[in-house]
Amino acid sequence: MPVALGLPPWSDGTATSSDVLGRRVDTTRVSSTAFEGTPHAPAHARKFVRQVLGEWRLSHLAEDAVLLTSELVTNAVVHAGTGVELTCRLDLDAVPARLEIEVDDHHPARTIPQTPGESPGGLPTSGRGLALAALLADAWGVTYTRTAKRVWVRMELGEGGDPREAALAAVPAGPLEALHVGVVIADRDGVVESWNSEAERLLGRPAEQAVGRSLKELVAWRGHGPYALSLADTLGLGRWRGEVRMRHLDGRLIPVYVSHLLSQGHAGERRAIWMVVARDHRYVLTPPPAPMRREAGRRIKELLDRDMPFAELLDTIAQVVQVSSGGDAAYVLLAAEDGSRFGVAAGAGATAGLVGVLATGVLGADRRTPALVDDLLAGDVELAEQLRARSLACAPLLVTGEVIGFLVVTAAQPGRFDDELTVSLQHIADQVAVPLQRERLAEQDRAHRGRLSFLAEAGELLAGVHDEELIAALTAQLVVPKIARWAAIYLTDLTGMTRLAHVWHSEEGHNAELRKSLPAIPRSALSEVSWPVGPETVLAFPLLTQGRSHGALVIGRAEPTLPLEVADLLADLCRLVALNLHTAMLYARQATRSRVLQRSLLPMRVAPMPGLESAVVYEPAEEGADVGGDFYDLFTVGDHWCFALGDVCGSGPEAAGVTGLARHAVRLLAKENYTVADILDRLNQALLEEGDDDRFLSLLCGELTPLPQGGALCTVASAGHPPPLLLRADGRVESVATPQLLLGIESGARFYVERFEMAPEDVLLCVTDGVTERRDGDKLLDDGDGLARLLSGCGGLSAHAVAERVRLAVETFAPEPSQDDVALLVIKASAVLRQQVR
Repeated sequence: MPVALGLPPWSDGTATSSDVLGRRVDTTRVSSTAFEGTPHAPAHARKFVRQVLGEWRLSHLAEDAVLLTSELVTNAVVHAGTGVELTCRLDLDAVPARLEIEVDDHHPARTIPQTPGESPGGLPTSGRGLALAALLADAWGVTYTRTAKRVWVRMELGEGGDPREAALAAVPAGPLEALHVGVVIADRDGVVESWNSEAERLLGRPAEQAVGRSLKELVAWRGHGPYALSLADTLGLGRWRGEVRMRHLDGRLIPVYVSHLLSQGHAGERRAIWMVVARDHRYVLTPPPAPMRREAGRRIKELLDRDMPFAELLDTIAQVVQVSSGGDAAYVLLAAEDGSRFGVAAGAGATAGLVGVLATGVLGADRRTPALVDDLLAGDVELAEQLRARSLACAPLLVTGEVIGFLVVTAAQPGRFDDELTVSLQHIADQVAVPLQRERLAEQDRAHRGRLSFLAEAGELLAGVHDEELIAALTAQLVVPKIARWAAIYLTDLTGMTRLAHVWHSEEGHNAELRKSLPAIPRSALSEVSWPVGPETVLAFPLLTQGRSHGALVIGRAEPTLPLEVADLLADLCRLVALNLHTAMLYARQATRSRVLQRSLLPMRVAPMPGLESAVVYEPAEEGADVGGDFYDLFTVGDHWCFALGDVCGSGPEAAGVTGLARHAVRLLAKENYTVADILDRLNQALLEEGDDDRFLSLLCGELTPLPQGGALCTVASAGHPPPLLLRADGRVESVATPQLLLGIESGARFYVERFEMAPEDVLLCVTDGVTERRDGDKLLDDGDGLARLLSGCGGLSAHAVAERVRLAVETFAPEPSQDDVALLVIKASAVLRQQVR
């Protein structure tokens, strides 16, 4: 950006010969700057002229002056193609007082026609700038030198502003006891010739240590932007002012405000005169910023005609209002969807990191006129705390009589604003309300579509996730970096304990540091936690559903305020996350209960069988289930062992209920010394008494009684169950039971048992139909006695090895997973049974 080098008059606006050197000083104000000959030069020039005329209280001339400047600089860039110097000169002693604007280029050979626009065809394109000069300015001209060409325009001051009044209005900002006005005089080379006592008090450096030294040694000069002037170039200007840092005697750099004048002595020597004050007293040498004028409203209205993102437009309006008003902060508030609440859409200055809505007091939907509050603490403590301010001025944005928002200016001190500010603020509001509403409606439509898309993406990502930790991780990654620089998820359990579950930073290397900076277990409510102070604004959003808190989403944003639309989006996201956390909690609770109940349907452990080796494989078909429609049991009764393997028609909780009834009934009846046949009779009757015609049960039930010579006598009955297979030691495979009627079909059914002996090393294989009917297309595993052939190859294997070989055969029989429960029981007799039985 170009550096403005303007200087106001001395504190009374009429510097005279007794002010500095005992001779008359020209009271002409001059502000100069320089630009490269690029297409950006006209824009920089317009901004410079607006700033200078605003400071000189000549805003009523700004529109014409800016137009003239733009044309002259454009002509210089287009026709000369060199660097451009722009000078604004205000002569208060002239009669009448006048403003001159000069544009210098460095191509003097390019002359300018003295009668622009006089051509048969009308106004030529190349001469419109000077035609405008002839129309808008009181005088204009061109001056040529050997190295440069200067085009100037003169405008006489009319009504609407008096720069002398601005000078008289300047007051010191710091304590008067610390006010020191140093005067430093340097020659054309910047060597100090004079250093008064006030400069010594201000900078701690006596005159004898300053005189004779170059200003380059005493000033830490720092130019700004691509067009900044060096210290030597600046000393050659007629006048300038600005903030610099000068070196104290102890080496410190003191921020000071300097007003510079280039004076010519009796012998023609040129000297630079500096008046220096502490930065806090700069208004002794320059007027404070002018109050907001109607030109600020027109300037903002120009912004509305540009094609820029809506958020950037709002930010620019807030910045212009804040700078123009001189307030500590400025906000643009816009109405929420219901029209009765107003949220922060943009902020500038020392904003308070506002979130959501402000619906209290002066910022209500019924306000149709501007308002001024000298001290918010006296009437609205809540709003004062939200804004961190005492003074407030606001103006409603009205469209067809409806308040769509507010322009708000605040300050930390009470009584900072006056009625003139509210008038100016309302003028701006009137200028921007309708275009702003039009742009906002278009933006709301885009935002609504984006909001729905974002929430749909979030819903799809979180759908079916029943793990709280995973939900927390996904939520943080949804927010970062789209909405926030970092995010943290706190989760609250059923006992009310809150913990930090997950953090995510846009720069992953900062995750560990971020986790350390946040409280792992907050000792107070999340709404009352003091979050760490850093470069980001920290905001917390509760995760609430059905009146219960599941924690909070905490985010850090670089922006000081959170627009209402983003706040609403985060509120919707938090409701969605809270609902998923609630579902996950219910799912976890139900899953825990289900696991406890399901485990009660299976034996805690398989009974040890001296002289017999057993192995079990049990795999429910339903994903996540511990128990299905198949069941098994193996237990001791007196001097023998009982086993059972059953299959309930169907699957799921209903089948599991029948499973529990059957397993516990078999065990209870066996403990009461019922025979195998009686057990089947009683269980058949119990199922029929349940009254469920669709629940059938196949059951293989047996007893193993040890034999003195080794092995065991097996008594078995099969109620509609696949018959068990016996692998003899010599490799033969036999079917050792005949299937009878299913349980739960006929009340008068009677069941019988079959007996056989198991010799040492014999293997008994009992399976459910999940094994025999394992399907691959139209082919079943047991087709052609497939299971018997598989068992025949298991000679010499342990019970566990046989069970694993059969399980693997079932799993690999088809590429698709099994759709039925799988249960199998393997019992192998050993030769040591006789020695272990008492």
